[in-house]
Amino acid sequence: MNWPAERDLPEGRHRLLKEFVMTEIDDQPRRRRFRRLPRPAVLAPALGLVAAVAVAVAVPLLLGGGPAYAVDRSADGLLHITINEAKDPDKLQADLRDMGADVVVNYIPSGKKCSPQPRSSRFLDKEEAPLVVWPGPEEYGEGFTIDPRVIGPGQTGVLEFSVSERPGRVVAGIWARVGEAPIADCELVDTKDAPLSH
Repeated sequence: MNWPAERDLPEGRHRLLKEFVMTEIDDQPRRRRFRRLPRPAVLAPALGLVAAVAVAVAVPLLLGGGPAYAVDRSADGLLHITINEAKDPDKLQADLRDMGADVVVNYIPSGKKCSPQPRSSRFLDKEEAPLVVWPGPEEYGEGFTIDPRVIGPGQTGVLEFSVSERPGRVVAGIWARVGEAPIADCELVDTKDAPLSH
């Protein structure tokens, strides 16, 4: 079978296209099948199991389960960010600033994007100021690694994380650039584009 050659896309478009396709696949409605309701004899043990699982999940959440994120500093000054839950971006931003990274952090859910665009009078391109280190150091595994040393005086790093509300898939992607300060606040607005399209 002959497959057409894959087209070369401009820089960054392949990643945006892939993110958009994955978002669309996740948003496709599932076909519903109608089933007969189970009998009470079968339903009682299932309800007991559901109640036990609900308690097992709710107790750690109410008592403060694992951290929403983790930040580790490597020996060479790189910062590795692992996001476990899409909550409290302001605290992540404060922690990164305490570690010497002058950044703003935003979580962007599916169907939304930051406004206004652009948020800076000038963003440096990835070659001029590579904020994200890709691929990151192997010892960290999942997550994102940034190099705060590329942020110069009068500049601010912008980290926009595309987040999902589905369990097991918190962060779908990252948009990271260094911009000339000041950086405009992110106001979430509706969009049909990929969350990190700029």
